[in-house]
Amino acid sequence: MTALATSYTASLPSWLIADLDSLPAVLPTAQEQMLLVNELADRNWRAGNGGPFAAIVVDEASGALISVGVNVVLESGVTSAHAEVMALALAQRAVGRWDLGAGGERLTLVVNWRPCVQCYGATMWSGVRSLVVAGEGDLLEELTGFDEGPMVDDWAEQFERRGIRVTSGIGYDEAVAVYRAYGASDAVVYNARGAVEAV
Repeated sequence: MTALATSYTASLPSWLIADLDSLPAVLPTAQEQMLLVNELADRNWRAGNGGPFAAIVVDEASGALISVGVNVVLESGVTSAHAEVMALALAQRAVGRWDLGAGGERLTLVVNWRPCVQCYGATMWSGVRSLVVAGEGDLLEELTGFDEGPMVDDWAEQFERRGIRVTSGIGYDEAVAVYRAYGASDAVVYNARGAVEAV
């Protein structure tokens, strides 16, 4: 019988940890922020850590980089280790609290597509005050084969109702190019149980 587990960890991949000091400390514009996100996303899947997804948390006013995250599902063996979850959790560690809005800062999550259903909830409860995405809709699933889950049609309005401003379309072409390259590769698409058939 297997002993019950008592903890789990998910860490940034070694290549990103090695590069943290070389990342810009401040990214003043959404375009600069998304450029970094798309670069990290492309590098991540090519390194085999997980899918072509990356996210950062920045200070809305200054553009100061608070945290970075990439998808490490394959490296960690933990299905929840998505880029948004990593970036949010590491931002929470950096500021020392679970509510990223409690200290008066206005923090922004920048990610290279609309969050999946898991990351939708993680983002909503995190305390960030704004969300910047490269794109939204079914194109990501069509290009990559990932199942993003049953997202509600009014997902952005639900964020707005909770005081989280949503901006879409930043770095769209670059994000799509990353997904297209991933989809054309033989990288592992790790949907739960592969293609799920209705019973």
